[in-house]
Amino acid sequence: MPHATHLSRRALLTAPLAVAAGCRAQGTAAAPAARADPAPFRTLAPFPVGTCAMSDQMQDPQFAALLATNFDQLTPEWEMKMEAILQKDGRLDFTLPDAIAAVASSRGMRLHATTLVWHEQKAPAFLALDGQTTRFKVAYRNYILAVAGRYRGRAAGWDVVNEPVRNDSEGYYDSIFSRNLGPAHIEDAFFLAREADPKAVLFLNEYNLEYMPAKRRLFLKLAERLLKAGAPLGGLGTQSHLVASSRLGQVTESLRDLASLGLPIHVSELDVSTKEGTYVAMGQAERLTRQAALVQETVEAFSALPAAQRYALTVWGVRDKDAWKARPPNDGTDQPLLFDAQGKAKPAARAFAEALAKAPR
Repeated sequence: MPHATHLSRRALLTAPLAVAAGCRAQGTAAAPAARADPAPFRTLAPFPVGTCAMSDQMQDPQFAALLATNFDQLTPEWEMKMEAILQKDGRLDFTLPDAIAAVASSRGMRLHATTLVWHEQKAPAFLALDGQTTRFKVAYRNYILAVAGRYRGRAAGWDVVNEPVRNDSEGYYDSIFSRNLGPAHIEDAFFLAREADPKAVLFLNEYNLEYMPAKRRLFLKLAERLLKAGAPLGGLGTQSHLVASSRLGQVTESLRDLASLGLPIHVSELDVSTKEGTYVAMGQAERLTRQAALVQETVEAFSALPAAQRYALTVWGVRDKDAWKARPPNDGTDQPLLFDAQGKAKPAARAFAEALAKAPR
């Protein structure tokens, strides 16, 4: 699956939000009758339906309205990650994540927290301790206890470790955490998160599982290893950054495999790119149709899981202009989400709603 590099992805997540909105064409011909918006997603689903947000987006009335109408779970897109919280001098600044948590609380939304440990996180405060094993271990412990502990009783779940498996499926990513603490830093993170919050569901989260069966197998082996070690692994997250040109069936296969361990599953970052992938003479209308088909498959495959394993289905953004794939250095032409730049429901939104309505109760 073509995928932006993680370095680019981190830059996209931290970049200023795109604010340009598309313009409506004016003409004299009679416009076709507007289709009614689908029913609010949260009213259709027998499980939580989530999205992500950053605090600045809450100032946009249209964004806030779409959020409140359609979703009952909220994930901080970037502002609960280490680079947002851990300052260069080692202080912890919770201003941004607290704002997201407050929005969730005020609107009666479930909070899903992300991420405690990610190999792409290169916080200066940890870099300064590189090679100092004892001090590094203390700092690692203190960070996880402080951050997970701050949202104790407020976060329904945590992405404890994010994207541990290399894309070549040859092992796990090297990071400042593995170099200083060894491979056990992964299970240690789960034990520490449980110490900080006894009730949150603790997730191992990964991407490209739909397109890379070998990576999926390695991810499941890691999950099994954690369970055998007694680590409090409570669920598996599959990001589901999909591509409209891909074949149907891969999402269903992946979710079936992930569910084999009996753990709750979180479709944690769903979007469907209309730009990445291989498109041979395929117009935008067909791309949006294929996007809708993949969205429908994802909802149906998730809905087919046992009710106890359906933690939540999260879409990674609300409108196309909110998407991480719409930010520089990308050119803003990708349309990966359910609502267009003007906040209008796309075919994918209708497919999403129709599939939710059919989900087994």
